[in-house]
Amino acid sequence: MAAYIARRLLFMIPTIFGILFISFVIVQFAPGGPVERILAQLQGQDSGATSSFSGGTDLGAGASRGGGLDSKYRGAQGLDPKFIAELNKQFGFDKPAYERFFQMLKNYLVFDFGRSYFRDVSVMQLIKQRLPVSISLGLWMTLMSYAISIPLGIRKAMKEGSRFDVWTSAVVIIGYAVPSFLFAILLIVLFCGGSFWQIFPLRGLTSDNWNDLSPFGKVTDYLWHITLPVLSMTLGAFATITFLTKNSFLDEIRKLYVQTARMKGLSETRVLYGHVFRNAMMIVVAGFPGAFIAAFFGGSLLIETIFSLNGLGLLSFESIVNRDYPVVFANLYIFALLGLFVNLLSDLTYTWIDPRIDFETREV
Repeated sequence: MAAYIARRLLFMIPTIFGILFISFVIVQFAPGGPVERILAQLQGQDSGATSSFSGGTDLGAGASRGGGLDSKYRGAQGLDPKFIAELNKQFGFDKPAYERFFQMLKNYLVFDFGRSYFRDVSVMQLIKQRLPVSISLGLWMTLMSYAISIPLGIRKAMKEGSRFDVWTSAVVIIGYAVPSFLFAILLIVLFCGGSFWQIFPLRGLTSDNWNDLSPFGKVTDYLWHITLPVLSMTLGAFATITFLTKNSFLDEIRKLYVQTARMKGLSETRVLYGHVFRNAMMIVVAGFPGAFIAAFFGGSLLIETIFSLNGLGLLSFESIVNRDYPVVFANLYIFALLGLFVNLLSDLTYTWIDPRIDFETREV
C-alpha cells in the first residue's frame, strides 16, 4: 500500500502542472483582463465585467510582445502610453508569458498566491475568509444527504416493488429534477418574509450581533442561518445516493451467502445488518469524500449568491468575471490539489472497509 500511495502522490505532480499549464494558456487568449478593466473604468465604460479586447488578444499576450501597448487596448485612446506601461508592470505583464508561468509555479510550491488585483489583500487571506462558508455548506449538505439516503435506500431495497418503493422513487426523482436554486427561491418566498412566513433570515451565515451572543446562542444563530441554504442544496443531492444504496443492497441480498444465512435460521435483521450491510455499503461509504468535495467545489455557487453567503464558489465566480487572475489560479490550484487527495482518500477508504481490496497489484 505504501508503494501505491507513493505512486499516486508522484502522479499528482504532472497532473497539477498540466491543469495549471492548460488554464494559463487559455487565459492568454481570453478576451479582457485587469488592465483593460482599469482602462474601461477610467473611460467610464466598466459595467462590472471586463470588456473584450479588440482582435481577441489578452493583456498578457500583448504585454509579452513589448512595444505599442496602447494600441492593444480599446480604451487606451488618449491615454499616456507610459501610464499603460506602468499598469502592465504593476500587474507583472511586462514579463514574457513563460517567465510568469514558471514564477507562478515556484510561488505555488510554498502556497504563495500573491495579492488580489482589485481587493488590495493577499489571496490566501481571501481564501481563509471564504473557506468556512464553503466548508459549512459542503459538510452539512453531505451529512444530511447521507443521513436521508442510506436509511431510505435500505428501506426501498427491503420493500422493492411495493407502493412505498414506487412513491418514494417518484418523490426522489422529482426532487432531483428540480434545480436547487429554484427550491432556494421557493424557500425564501415561504419562510423569509415573502408572501407567507418570516421564520428564517434572508442572507448571511450569522447575525450582526453574533459576537455578543453566548456560546449556545452562537450555535443556534448559526444553525438558524444555515438551514435554508443546506436544505436547498440537499434536495437533489440525495437522489443518486438513495438509488445507489438500494441497488447495492438488492445486489447483495440476491447472493448465495445471504440465502445460506437465512437457511441457518438467522433473523432478517441479523442477515441484513450482520452480513449484507458491510458489503452493500462499501461503495456508498467510500464515496463520501468525493461527495463532500463535489459539494464543496461546484454545488454552492448559486446558493451562495441567492443567500448572500461569501464562500469560495462566489469568490471564484467574481474573480473570473473581474479577471482577478491571482485569485482565479489560486482557487484552481487548491481545488485541483484537494480533488486529487480526495480521490486517493476514496481509494484508501475502500481498503479500510474491505481489506480484501489490494491496490498494490494495480497500476496508477
